Amino acid sequence: MSQGQTSPEPLGNPARQKVAIGVWAIFIAEFVSLLFANARNIAQPGMIAEFDGMALFSWLIALPALAGAAATLLFGKLSDVYGRRTMILLSIAIFSIGLLISSRSTSMMFLVTSQTFMTIGHFPILPLCFAVVGDLFPPTQRAKWTGLLNIPTGFAALFGPVIGGAVAESVFGWRGLFWGTIPLILAAGGLVAFALPDTSQKMKPKMDVLGTLVMVAGTTTLILGFSSLGSSGKFWAGVLQLLVSLAAWIMFIQIEKRAEAPILDPQVLFNRTFVTAAVAGLLSFFGMVAIAGYSPIFVQQVMAVSPTISGSMLTPFSTLVAFIGIPVGFMLARTKKYRGMLIFGYTVVTLAMLAMWRFTAVTPIWAYVVVTGIAGIGLGMLPTINAVVAQFAVPKHLLGVAVGAIFFFQMIGIAVSPALLGFAQSSAPDLEGGLKLVFLASAIAMALALLLILTIPEISLDAEESESSKSVVSIETSLP
Repeated sequence: MSQGQTSPEPLGNPARQKVAIGVWAIFIAEFVSLLFANARNIAQPGMIAEFDGMALFSWLIALPALAGAAATLLFGKLSDVYGRRTMILLSIAIFSIGLLISSRSTSMMFLVTSQTFMTIGHFPILPLCFAVVGDLFPPTQRAKWTGLLNIPTGFAALFGPVIGGAVAESVFGWRGLFWGTIPLILAAGGLVAFALPDTSQKMKPKMDVLGTLVMVAGTTTLILGFSSLGSSGKFWAGVLQLLVSLAAWIMFIQIEKRAEAPILDPQVLFNRTFVTAAVAGLLSFFGMVAIAGYSPIFVQQVMAVSPTISGSMLTPFSTLVAFIGIPVGFMLARTKKYRGMLIFGYTVVTLAMLAMWRFTAVTPIWAYVVVTGIAGIGLGMLPTINAVVAQFAVPKHLLGVAVGAIFFFQMIGIAVSPALLGFAQSSAPDLEGGLKLVFLASAIAMALALLLILTIPEISLDAEESESSKSVVSIETSLP
């Protein structure tokens, strides 16, 4: 049935079948992307050990996140112009090349560099899949289908950590994860090329080249500045870099106000609801990075648990992070209210991070599983809610920009948090004490996010029904 029409259509309607195949295409692309991400988190300690690279661990998170953040915002804008299908295929191509290069790493610096390139393609895949939902479905169904996108996320979270631990201990080692992902993501690309509609604009606007360059400069100096603050003897260099970043962002805002086709439209940049959710989402990744990135190190090197068991211990957290978005999507579709769910989510994660701060080498495995699982409930609610807020806070023609921007802020969180959490970790005399400080710093960040989210206003989740309906009808009639 055409999503923009009120009368039912036969089940065999070609447009409806094409939409169904399109949903499967983004489900599979998202699944492969996140399966790799979840598996890599568990295999990561083996990479660090092989290259003796703990000193560069924060860079292994921060620099790829920097590249991924810039690519996410840029690809989101380009997808509004050249179509979601084209940009997903480009992302998959870059991701595949990056996987191949990363598998050939011979040093920690090589690994950091290759994964930085890889994330230029890897990170935009997920937000582009979320944006496709806005192309295929009207507002009344977006929240439900955004929540259902957590089905492949959930399966990736369920199997990813265990696969990561098993492959890391196999004859293939951690490199096997990179090799094995390549044919899977290429197969997903083939389905995307066949199934997704062409949503490109007929008239191509000028690209915001200056704004893009200034944004990259501002983001780069932001990450380097925070990283330098945590490095011995580089405090004032870090302050200088942060001042340069501030100047770049002020310049970026002025450029966007005047740009013909801004990479981050002022209607998005100055929307109160969007910005509140985006900044709180940025802070939430202090909790996500602490659990997904640092807690496996705590489990394996402080609690003396094997990589395979460690992967199993993190599976409940990863699964809840993924699957909890499904009921959240249906609740959003029914209640049209998100503020209370955001408050609950941030409260739960704050309390869980405070509990992790009290972990020690003798903490029972069951306690780790329970606490991280509770954190997973809170963290799992946020992506679905934020994606829906991004879709409804701004006009439909800015859908790609808005979804890309909400993920851009999250990528900034992924990039900034390791630098600050790495500073906390290195300030303690031993590994256990340092990792406990990581959990405390994350709890503080989550508390700040909670205070911020208390100010978020509610917006209608039924906005732009007629515009969206017309858009869906247009898409379906353009299907090959």
